[in-house]
Amino acid sequence: PNSQRPKFHHSSVPFPYHTTKTTATMPLSAERKADYFTRMKELLATYSKLFVIEIENVGSMQLQQTRIALRGRAEVLMGKNTMMRKCIREFVEENPESPVAQLESCCRGNVGFVFTNGDLGEIREVLESNVRPAPARVGSVAPADVVVPKGPTGCDPGQTAFFQTLQIQTKITRGQIEMTSDTHLITAGEKVTASQAALLQKLGIEPFTYGMTLKQVYDSGSLFDAKVLDITDDVLAAKFVAALNAISKLSLALNMPTEASVTHSIANAFKAILSVTVELDKYTFEKAETYKAYLADPSAFAGSGGGGGGGGDEAAA
Repeated sequence: PNSQRPKFHHSSVPFPYHTTKTTATMPLSAERKADYFTRMKELLATYSKLFVIEIENVGSMQLQQTRIALRGRAEVLMGKNTMMRKCIREFVEENPESPVAQLESCCRGNVGFVFTNGDLGEIREVLESNVRPAPARVGSVAPADVVVPKGPTGCDPGQTAFFQTLQIQTKITRGQIEMTSDTHLITAGEKVTASQAALLQKLGIEPFTYGMTLKQVYDSGSLFDAKVLDITDDVLAAKFVAALNAISKLSLALNMPTEASVTHSIANAFKAILSVTVELDKYTFEKAETYKAYLADPSAFAGSGGGGGGGGDEAAA
């Protein structure tokens, strides 16, 4: 009976969750710290682009899969925020003209860097494609709304009180509890309660997906929000045309010629001159001749649209 319920995607790959840095699981020796600093400085010197990523609730296996997918195209670097900030400061001291100092402010929270010299769009696709479904854990903050669809639950009638506690309307159908309407169970940003987590577990629903979150992008000295990458060439062209049209309309309304409106001004001037010229018998100009001829004898232009194919015998000849 439970198979009748709309299914959420389940992951067949178990993975551990962690909210700490992968390099923070145990203290690093002085030698390993030196190696880390050397490695990060090499990356800062070698690559001109990077993503600042957040890896909250991302498992070590999931992170490793991302590294493999990016092999040869990008380098993933994680570490303690204090170490990363110190390394950036040292690199700037050694390279005063380097613009990477602004990356120091990005080392807040559970973040890391993905270095590349390739196409940012391609790297972004890899980073955002590696997501995993996850259950709702008690006390965790919901990254998205959770709506449980109506239908059979597979739960026996003895558990009706549990659904009533969550104010979920139900009925008994064929010996099992059935939800009679879709239920908005969790709102994004709220903490998951024990009852909510228990219900989702009973229904076999893993409502959340976790993956690397792109926070910021660094490109040749410029640091900007990752959402800027959503702006494609087509979007820029459309925005430019819309702005150009707005400027043109404003210029025409104010009778103030600009580069955006000059073509419209010339066209409007031509129309004004033409409207006067066609009413005059003793004055004309070259471009007005066609219009005056049409107004004098419209029938002369009736056959100017182009004829069809010739007769079969003539064509064969």
